[in-house]
Amino acid sequence: MNTFIETLKQRFDTHMHRHEGIIFEDLLIEPILDSLKKMEQSGGEVDVLLYNGDTYFVDFSKETPNRRSVCYDKEARLKRKQNAPITSAVEMAEAMGISLLDKAMYLYIQSIEDLDLKTSSWLSTPKEIRTLGGALFGDKRYNQAFIYHNGADSYYSSRGFRGYIRCLGIHD
Repeated sequence: MNTFIETLKQRFDTHMHRHEGIIFEDLLIEPILDSLKKMEQSGGEVDVLLYNGDTYFVDFSKETPNRRSVCYDKEARLKRKQNAPITSAVEMAEAMGISLLDKAMYLYIQSIEDLDLKTSSWLSTPKEIRTLGGALFGDKRYNQAFIYHNGADSYYSSRGFRGYIRCLGIHD
C-alpha cells in the first residue's frame, strides 16, 4: 500500500463515526486516485462519508481547504471589473475532478463535525439563485451551521470550498 492510501486508511480508522458499516478495502480508490490526491494536497484531509445511503470521499479539514480567495464560478470571475482572482471554486473543482458540497451535505457534515469555525466554504448553488447573481456559502459559528448568500463575484482570503467524490463499488 502506498503512503497516500495508508494516510486515507488511518484517517478512515480514526473517524469511524463518519462511515459506520463501511469496509475500507471495499472502496474503489484507483479510478479516482488522482482526484483524491489533489483534494489531499490542497489541504482537504479527505475521508469517507456515508450519507443518504451512498458513500463519498469528502474534505473533512477543520477549516476550509487551502483553495481560497476564489469567487464562485467562471462567469462571476470574468464579470469582475477589478482584482479578479485567477480562478473560481467551480473551475478548481472541475479541474480536480470533484464536486462542491451542496447545502444538504454541508449541513450533514456539520452535524457530525465542527468545521469552518474561522473560515467559510462556497456551496453548490441552485440555478435560480445563481441566475440572479448570487451564490451560497456556509460556516459554523456559535455552535450552529449557517448557510448564507453573497454575490458570486465576491471572494475572501478565508473562503474556499469543500469537495466530494461519490464512491463506486459500495452500493452499486
